[in-house]
Amino acid sequence: MPKQKTHSGAKKRFKITGSGKVKKQGAGMRHNFEHKSSRVTRRLNQDVVLAPQDAKVIKRLLGK
Repeated sequence: MPKQKTHSGAKKRFKITGSGKVKKQGAGMRHNFEHKSSRVTRRLNQDVVLAPQDAKVIKRLLGK
């Protein structure tokens, strides 16, 4: 049986932390900043840790 390939879209969007959690960039950080407050853009710019249920699916895509 051949090896499972890593999902190319997932490897660009997610990172695995040292403890095994999955991190991603917050949504809404691409455009329309003139309508968003600085407070909102600072909050959105931080990485978000996925819920364990979602992390399980992403780890499978990443081959971990």
